[in-house]
Amino acid sequence: MIKALLPFLALALLAGCGSKQDLKPNVGSQLPPKPAAATDQPTPTELMATDDQARPNRSDEALTKSERRQDDKFELPPT
Repeated sequence: MIKALLPFLALALLAGCGSKQDLKPNVGSQLPPKPAAATDQPTPTELMATDDQARPNRSDEALTKSERRQDDKFELPPT
C-alpha cells in the first residue's frame, strides 16, 4: 500500500519545486540600505547575483599540457 503511494508522493513534492516568482521583501520589511557608492537601489535579483570573485572558476588540472621542466639552479640538495 505504502509502496504504491510513494511515486505519487514524490511527484507531488517535485511539482512544488517548479514554481518561480520574482523576489520581493516580506510584508513589513524593506530591502537593505543602498550601498554608499551605488547610484541607485539594487533590485532583489541584483542582490542575489554573485560576482566572479565570489564564485571563481575552478580547475583541478594544474598543467594544461605536458612540458619538460627547466633546470632550476637554486634547487639544491638538503645539507
